Amino acid sequence: MKKRMLKIGSLIVASLMIIVALVVNVQAESDKPHKLVIQVSTDDPRTQKIALNNAVNLQKHYGVDNVEIEIVAYGPGIGLVTANSAQKSRVESLALHDITFSACQNTMNAVEKKTGNKPKMLDGVQSVAAGVAQIMELQEQGYAYVRP
Repeated sequence: MKKRMLKIGSLIVASLMIIVALVVNVQAESDKPHKLVIQVSTDDPRTQKIALNNAVNLQKHYGVDNVEIEIVAYGPGIGLVTANSAQKSRVESLALHDITFSACQNTMNAVEKKTGNKPKMLDGVQSVAAGVAQIMELQEQGYAYVRP
C-alpha cells in the first residue's frame, strides 16, 4: 500500500513538474517579439510605399522593442533599396529605426549583367544570396509573411 502511494505521489509530482515547465515555456514564447517579413518584388511606387507604411504601423502598434521586421527586396522591387529609390531617405531612416532591409544578390547580379553596372545599395541595406530563400528561411524561424 505504501509503495503504491509513493508511486502515485511520484507521478503527481512528475506531472506537476511537467505542467510547470509547459506554463513557463508558454510564458517565454509570449515574451518573444513579434516577427514579420515583408516582400517587395514590384517596382510599383504605391506598393512599395504600402510596404514601408506596414512596417512603420506595426512598430507603432507593438513598440519598436516588441517587433522584428525585415523587408526583402528582389526582382523589380530591388529599386526600393537602391541609390535611385524614390523612397531613399525613408528607407535609410527606417533602417536606423530597427527595420532590416535585405537586397537579393541574384537580382543585383542580373541587373549588373544586363546593364554593366551593379546597383548601389542604400546605407543600412544588407545583401542576401537569394531574396526568396531569405523569405522562406525567415518564415521557418517563425516570421509572419506579408506581401502588399
